[in-house]
Amino acid sequence: MDALSEVLRVVRLNSAVFFNARFTAPWCFASPAAASVMQTLHPGAEQLVVFHLLTEGSCHVEVEGQPTVLLRAGDVIIFPQGHAHLMASTPGVQPAAPADLTAILRRRPRMLQYGGGGEPTRFICGYLVCDPRLCRSIFLALPPVVVVSLRANGQMNWLEQSIRYAVAEAASPRPGGEGVLGKLSEVLFVEALRSYIAQLPPEQTGWLAGLRDRVVGKALALMHERPAEPWTLESLAKEAATSRSVLAERFSHFVAQSPMSYLTRWRLALASNLLRSSSLDLSGAAGCRRAGGSPARASVRVGRRQSLGRLSLRPTPDWRAFRQGHAARTDKACHPASAQWTHTLQESGHVQGSHHLQHRIRARRRAPWRGAAQR
Repeated sequence: MDALSEVLRVVRLNSAVFFNARFTAPWCFASPAAASVMQTLHPGAEQLVVFHLLTEGSCHVEVEGQPTVLLRAGDVIIFPQGHAHLMASTPGVQPAAPADLTAILRRRPRMLQYGGGGEPTRFICGYLVCDPRLCRSIFLALPPVVVVSLRANGQMNWLEQSIRYAVAEAASPRPGGEGVLGKLSEVLFVEALRSYIAQLPPEQTGWLAGLRDRVVGKALALMHERPAEPWTLESLAKEAATSRSVLAERFSHFVAQSPMSYLTRWRLALASNLLRSSSLDLSGAAGCRRAGGSPARASVRVGRRQSLGRLSLRPTPDWRAFRQGHAARTDKACHPASAQWTHTLQESGHVQGSHHLQHRIRARRRAPWRGAAQR
């Protein structure tokens, strides 16, 4: 199984369609950031991905810092990081007075109608919820806006028709319509990812681009399929039918980290997900083994890295100044290789001509604790 399928299998996406919209020109709608409506749409969610499927007409979409996107019927636009965006029938149209979007979402209208009565535009708005730790590789490799056409080659017309059918079924009294719509939304997201990967330029780097590379894609698939395997760079290279140097170079080129660092992060994400979704505690041997670590050391290692992973451990100027001052105080107060002691030896003639002893004194000044440890 490939790495993308393994990630999506573990992630367990939850999705839903929150309204079916019909806007008539001229119109402009300002959609807030996903974080502001996340708890209304899906209480307890940590990551919300918003998407729109345009089924009729056209519209312009604007995201701050990004070029304006023209959508046509059959296009899907996805906001992986949940950016706020502006949708309008034509550029320059100002949005009307902001509506209480939270109240609208709580009502979950079957059809949201808005606009000036001109040419209609229809689209389906939905969202997906997932674990940000498990989806980290995917989201970091995606731009703020992803646009995919379901009608470009005719192979995904069935998906658009299925979603439109499911939207109609969700409005009917028959049970199960919203469940079908949610599953089709997940299929829509996966198909959009696959189309996006297929149209990436050859020089593109990143996790998704690495899936297309023979060496990197094979290594990713192995680590995701068997995370508990005691992988080494040598064993991964052997399975991928390449050398260690080629694997390390190509993996760093695409994923921007070493294979072993990536494997450690993935194991930690799996362990975190397992601990939050089960009754196991940090000492649970089964959970540690499934996450790819030994039971005796995994609890300490996972807890330490989860807590320290968000901190910057790079020494600061204040820390360096404190360290140097502490070493100087220790050198003068506690260690015989102090400046005063050295000066006394030099005056008595014991140090003159002894380059070896002078070297040892300078070494002890730089690291006074080493001499004490050796004694």
